[in-house]
Amino acid sequence: MTSAPGSSTADGLARRLRRDLDGEARFDDYTRHLYSRDASMYAITPLGVAFPRHAEDVRAAVAAAAEHGVSVTARGAGTSLAGQTVGAGLVLDLSRHMHRIVDLDPRTRTAVVEPGAVQDQLNRAAAAHGLMFGPDTSTSNRATIGGMIGNNSAGSGSLRHGMTVDHVRALDVVLSDATCARLAPVTESERARRAGPSTLEGRIHRDLPRLLAANSRTIAEDFPAFWRRACGYRLDRLADSSPFDPAQLLVGSEGTLALTTRADVALVPAPARTVIAVGHFTSVDAAVAATEDALACDPATVELLDRTILELSRQKIAYASLSALLEGDPGALLFVAFTGDDADELRGRLDALTALWARHGHGYHTLHALTPDRQAALLKVRKAGLGLLMAAGEGTRRPLAFVEDTAVHPSQLAAYTRRFRAVLDRHGLTAGFYGHCSVGCLHIRPFVDLADPAQVRTLRAVAEEIKDLVGEFGGVNSSEHGDGLARSEFNREIFGPRLYEAMREVKRLFDPDNRFNPGKIVDAPAMTDHLRDAALAPAAPLRTRLSFPVVDGMRGAADRCMNIGACRKTGTGTMCPSYMATREEHDSTRGRAGALVKALSSPDPRHALGDERLHEVLDLCLMCKACKSECPLGVDMATLKAEALSHRHDLYGVPARSRLFAGARTLNRLGSATAPLSNLPGRIPLLRTLLDRTLGITPHRPLPVFARGNLVRWAQRRRLTAHPAPRGQLTFLADSFTTYTEPGIGRAAVELLEHCGWEVRLESGGCCGRAALSKGLVDAAKEQSRTLAHRIAASSPPGSPVVGCEPSCLMTLRDEHLALHPGDPVVTDLAGRVRQVEDLLLEAVADGRLRLRADSWPAGRRLLHHGHCHQKAEVGTAATVALLGAVPGTEVVEPDAGCCGMAGSFGYESEHYALSMTVGADRLFPAVRAEPDDTVIVATGTSCRQQILHGTGRRAWHPLEVVRAAL
Repeated sequence: MTSAPGSSTADGLARRLRRDLDGEARFDDYTRHLYSRDASMYAITPLGVAFPRHAEDVRAAVAAAAEHGVSVTARGAGTSLAGQTVGAGLVLDLSRHMHRIVDLDPRTRTAVVEPGAVQDQLNRAAAAHGLMFGPDTSTSNRATIGGMIGNNSAGSGSLRHGMTVDHVRALDVVLSDATCARLAPVTESERARRAGPSTLEGRIHRDLPRLLAANSRTIAEDFPAFWRRACGYRLDRLADSSPFDPAQLLVGSEGTLALTTRADVALVPAPARTVIAVGHFTSVDAAVAATEDALACDPATVELLDRTILELSRQKIAYASLSALLEGDPGALLFVAFTGDDADELRGRLDALTALWARHGHGYHTLHALTPDRQAALLKVRKAGLGLLMAAGEGTRRPLAFVEDTAVHPSQLAAYTRRFRAVLDRHGLTAGFYGHCSVGCLHIRPFVDLADPAQVRTLRAVAEEIKDLVGEFGGVNSSEHGDGLARSEFNREIFGPRLYEAMREVKRLFDPDNRFNPGKIVDAPAMTDHLRDAALAPAAPLRTRLSFPVVDGMRGAADRCMNIGACRKTGTGTMCPSYMATREEHDSTRGRAGALVKALSSPDPRHALGDERLHEVLDLCLMCKACKSECPLGVDMATLKAEALSHRHDLYGVPARSRLFAGARTLNRLGSATAPLSNLPGRIPLLRTLLDRTLGITPHRPLPVFARGNLVRWAQRRRLTAHPAPRGQLTFLADSFTTYTEPGIGRAAVELLEHCGWEVRLESGGCCGRAALSKGLVDAAKEQSRTLAHRIAASSPPGSPVVGCEPSCLMTLRDEHLALHPGDPVVTDLAGRVRQVEDLLLEAVADGRLRLRADSWPAGRRLLHHGHCHQKAEVGTAATVALLGAVPGTEVVEPDAGCCGMAGSFGYESEHYALSMTVGADRLFPAVRAEPDDTVIVATGTSCRQQILHGTGRRAWHPLEVVRAAL
């Protein structure tokens, strides 16, 4: 049904879409590659991708596709785990523009949303009225309501709130003949009226009841009995509905029957309070065995995590806080949540569960998490379970979703789990376990290498055995993740020939030309067709400047991305700031990783890394490094971009502006030496215009002010002053900014450290390489970093601390230096010696060497702290917040404000200025503006402080300046 790119079909369709749609249409190879994947093990390259802005665009796209004989696959966040959202025809991205909450009525507890609205977005709007959307998926920060409807998603709260089908009230859709319809409950007389016209909508209202009547016995007898189903067409729901409600049939239909353009959904009361019991068990089997006792206490959720995921969480700074709460080394945890209004009653239920487990010998410890703060670390890891498990993959051996969604009655879960594990053991497979014990659903993902044909055969054998096993236990093959390409093949056997044929009739009724998402639910290909890793060409040899110590090197580092879409979240965290601003797939970490995989899979990857379209995709990466910590798989896009830029420079040379910014230390040193004259160009409009036209440096942003009295000169003047140093010597990294543009921060740091008993040696002889690396001048960064590392090693006591004030520079010593010089013992040793100044000062506070005054100007003030992205990614901000809290009487707040948007030189570049301000305006600027005038704004990064001043007019202090003022 589809044609090759460049064919008359593709060209004609592209022209038609660009003419008829208000939204965009893209048919370039990189866009097609990015949309060839979802979060499953499958890949199908589409003919093209369209981005509708409204329902009329969707209708026009369907009409254009029909005219050209092309299939249509709709998608939201593209996080489907079974291959539902990949297809060979035209892909419609309904998340890019169609994401409005059209209406929210707290009186009727309903909302009207477009399909691209995200679950957390809806919940934030509903929370103001004490409401929420009932289904609670672990991907709630990027899962679209349209995708949840297509999938019939459920999540951890399904014990109380059921599945998405239980909350859909009406759907506005585009049918396969490119007409629009509204599907909702109708009286018999209204159904008969709608059945009159000889239109597709008329045939649906006329023939669907006949189909139900003809197959009533089959529907009653052949559907699996277990209630939590996300497989097949839900004819049972339609048969049971009164009045007639065809919208029920569309939920879970995976976009194969009609395309949703607007949904009326029901909301439920949000719980006033939640408490959680965390049972510690020696094994998964022991945890599963404790589930029935948990269910006897009437919980809202019962969730499982195994040791594999717990160990992986300890390795990621974004999730490591869980470890501090746990007792011992559990083989599995059960999270049992209770919700309600009465705090005493909820605590009583926790106590009752704890006593019941103790009486029956279940587990060895039960943690009670009573407050939202204490629960946050628990829930964060639980929601990231899939991504953390994926991080355990190596090369093409990954934990795959193909038997991960079965469910049985909870009373049979223990026996079922043992039999499931026996199947895996027989085939020599290991797996990670997590999921929803409360409803008998475990997400078990075996590690399989799809590049190995023998492993592909094993995958199929296991899928068939588990399908039979779940049938033996009276369960379902898919309980919330859908059929897609992974399970649709088995539907004839699961439902039986009569019911399966009825489902095929449904498909023919709604979609007689098989236009919508063919090959899903019915008439599917083999589950082993279209496998992602099997189709990927072997990586061609490529010599890289940076070290990528994974299988397949740089491509393997990019291909760690399994498209789970954590980088598509909005309104929380830091990753990915450019996606949050543009909502473009290619501006997400996932999109950039996919683009790099495409380039690095070409026969000549060195040349492909210079591709113009590739660098359009990479261009808006701020290199904030949030993906290194917030992406559960640890895709490090900052390092990948630096390497890619270096190869582009090899082919096309280094732009003058990149050389200028890469030489930031030299520029700042010269600016300081010639100040105040060097500060004049920043104040003369004509010169700013000239800089804009010649170098692309925006005239809209103030330039840094060079300080004549820099940190080096200050240090030289005070060399004769002796300070007692019982703590020994440390090295202070005099970075390019603390030294030449903000020396007051460096002075505050040195004075504080000396007060705490340290002899401070200033290292001011060179650059760490951060600036060069950010512009792709990797060879220059190598030389600078090697020189710096060896100079520090030669001039400082072994093992002594190396500290600094600018996180981007200091963290380069412990991260990028290792990638620049793998195996260099000097560099490795230096990375291990890096400490934050805050760490050392906190130690001094703890042992009484540092006492801060209650009569200082910061004392008793409210302090708003914004952490630097590199600091958050590498070590976190806990030490900084704790140190600020040591100032007597302070209230320290740290809003979830994401990235400031400045990103070093990025915010000075003319073509990036507007985006940098959009990123700042997302959450940081509003958080600062909301503070009273007497709140002290604090930020660790020089870029952050510049951006806050420019975007809000408020001065931001470095934390050490605040602490020094309290000395």
